[in-house]
Amino acid sequence: MDNKMLSEALISMLGAGNVRTGELMKTHTTFRIGGAADYYVTPQAEKQIADVIAFLKKSDIKYIVIGNGSNILVSDEGFRGVVVELGDGFSDYEFLQDSQDNSDEVLVKASAGMKLTRLGNQLAANGIAGFEFATGIPGCIGGAVRMNAGAYGGEMKQVLKWVKVLDNEGNIITLNASELEMGYRTSIIEKKGYIVLQARIGLNIEFSEDIGLIMQMFMQKRRASQPLEYPSAGSTFKRPEGYFAGKLIDDAGLRGYRVGGAMVSEKHCGFVINYDNATATDVINLIKDVQAKVKEKFNVQLEPEVRII
Repeated sequence: MDNKMLSEALISMLGAGNVRTGELMKTHTTFRIGGAADYYVTPQAEKQIADVIAFLKKSDIKYIVIGNGSNILVSDEGFRGVVVELGDGFSDYEFLQDSQDNSDEVLVKASAGMKLTRLGNQLAANGIAGFEFATGIPGCIGGAVRMNAGAYGGEMKQVLKWVKVLDNEGNIITLNASELEMGYRTSIIEKKGYIVLQARIGLNIEFSEDIGLIMQMFMQKRRASQPLEYPSAGSTFKRPEGYFAGKLIDDAGLRGYRVGGAMVSEKHCGFVINYDNATATDVINLIKDVQAKVKEKFNVQLEPEVRII
């Protein structure tokens, strides 16, 4: 399919305002790295997503789905295909009182593009507890569910009730929490390549100042221990069983190690940061160097948590 036909097809499904060409991915990722995508589209409804994905699959056109761009590294050459962003059109949420089982429980329905910190702040403002752990995680509901995001002793699997997804056959289905196979930074959604559209979480009503105080404490911990002043994709490596990635990297003598503009953070060695106009190649080569050094010194294979595209 030539570019003209592809452009016309995408515009017919999404409208001209939701289709862009030659879009620099560095403006859509928290790493602030990445070349241009051939097409960048922003569906505004579930049917539009289903239609676009079905069309791209049928036409054998490469695509990726992103939210806040917080856990990806896009190559310097960009992306040859279509980037589908679940953003503003999927950033709504709704409080649903659960009167059947527990009057103190609130069900919260949130769309995939809802940012975790924004949702956490809204919940706290309404006296709803249980989501404090997610405040400050630089991502959206969709990515958080996909990888079972967590911090400070909490993770998504503890609060999820069900998730609405687009499956590989183009069906919009609902998966209960028991069907999600959630583990450390993984889920059936990641394994099967499903697309999260919406999640329902169960939380508690606690009209207490403690919610805000806990969130402030977590943010203070983040600022003190994480390099939030630099662009990054968050924790670069998954935690190997029985170890902490940051400590292994530090003990390998790699604190502050640089390749081009990419650097192992001096504040937290588990973070690779865009220190000085880094390229994707800089980051990838640094990751490889870190993996090799840690493997050589401790015989532990570090697995990237960031998705390299």
